[in-house]
Amino acid sequence: MGLSTHVLDTMHGTPAAGMFVELYTTDGGQATLVKAFQLNSDGRNPDGLLYDNSSLRRGTYRLVFDVAGYFRARGVTLPEPNFLNRVSLDFGVADTSQHYHVPLLVSPWSYSTYRGS
Repeated sequence: MGLSTHVLDTMHGTPAAGMFVELYTTDGGQATLVKAFQLNSDGRNPDGLLYDNSSLRRGTYRLVFDVAGYFRARGVTLPEPNFLNRVSLDFGVADTSQHYHVPLLVSPWSYSTYRGS
């Protein structure tokens, strides 16, 4: 239980190892940085859950993924300005007894997400 994320690079067909991610709590127009981290070789937070079940609170959150920085670091030539820079996902947690998994499937030109399990 808790909150987790996972990023897959659909251009290369691999986990997005090395991508920088920021997690925020949000309240109206205000966002407070909770943690910043770099994804491990599996495209996940190296520390495991972003919040465990006892720490996760009902409310709104934001994950920000440095997509352009990741693809540049992989040697992908991006146009200037690039199509995607940082992908920001705002989402809500209504029931803290459930697991909230926020995956991102991403290329330099597109992304998708969903509530995973």
